[in-house]
Amino acid sequence: MDVKKQTRRVFLRTGLVTGASTLAGAALLEGAAEKEKLGGEKEEDKVSPPEDLMREHGVLKRILLIYGEAIRRMSANQELPVEVVLDSARIIRSFVEDYHEKLEEDYLFPRFEKAGKLVDLTKVLRTQHQAGRRVTDLTISLAKQSVLKNSGERARFTESLQQFIRMYNPHEAREDTVLFPAFRSIVSENEFDSLGEEFEKKEDALFGEDGFGKMVDQVAGLEKKLGIYELAQFTPTIGLTAPD
Repeated sequence: MDVKKQTRRVFLRTGLVTGASTLAGAALLEGAAEKEKLGGEKEEDKVSPPEDLMREHGVLKRILLIYGEAIRRMSANQELPVEVVLDSARIIRSFVEDYHEKLEEDYLFPRFEKAGKLVDLTKVLRTQHQAGRRVTDLTISLAKQSVLKNSGERARFTESLQQFIRMYNPHEAREDTVLFPAFRSIVSENEFDSLGEEFEKKEDALFGEDGFGKMVDQVAGLEKKLGIYELAQFTPTIGLTAPD
C-alpha cells in the first residue's frame, strides 16, 4: 500500500475518534451546565432528613457547652459577659425551637404516630420541647449583666441553664440514636428524598442560603468571646506524661 495513502487513513481515523471524543465531552459539559442552570443538585451535596437534623443537633450541643461555661464562671465568681448567654438563647429560640423542633413536630412525630411506632417516645419529646421553650423564656428574661449582682436572680439564672442542659443532653441523644435512624423505615424512598429538599427550602427561607453554616459561624463567634473555641484545650493531660 502507498505510504502516503496509509498515513492519510490513519490520520482520518484518528481525527474521527478525537472529534467524537470532543463532541461527547462537550455534550457532557453542556448537560452538566444545563442541570446546574435548572437548579440541579450534586448527589454528594444532598443531605438526608436525619443527617440534616443531626447536624443541627451539633449547633445545640455547642450552645450547651456555652451554657456550661457560663455556669462554671458564675460558680467560680469569674467574669461572665452575660450578653453571650443571651445571644446563645436567642439562637436556641430561632434556630432550634422555632425551626428545628418545628420540623420534628410537623414532619417526623406525626409520621411515627400514624405508623404506630415510637409513639411513647414522640410524646415525651413533644413535652420536652414545650418545657425547653419555657426555660428559654426564663433564660432570656434573666440574661442581663445586672443578674450577677443579685444572688436570688443569679441562682434562678444558673438553674435555668442547668435545667436546659440536663434535659437536652439525653433528649438529643435519644433522637440521634433511636428516632432519626428509624425514620427511613416508615416512609417511602421518594418521600424520604422530598422531605430532605423541603427541609432545605425552609432553612433557606428562614435564614438565607446556607443557614446552617451561618448558625455555626455565629456560635463559633460566641465561643471565642468565652475563650472556649479552640478544640485542643479540651484534650485531657492525665496519662500523657509518664509517672516519676
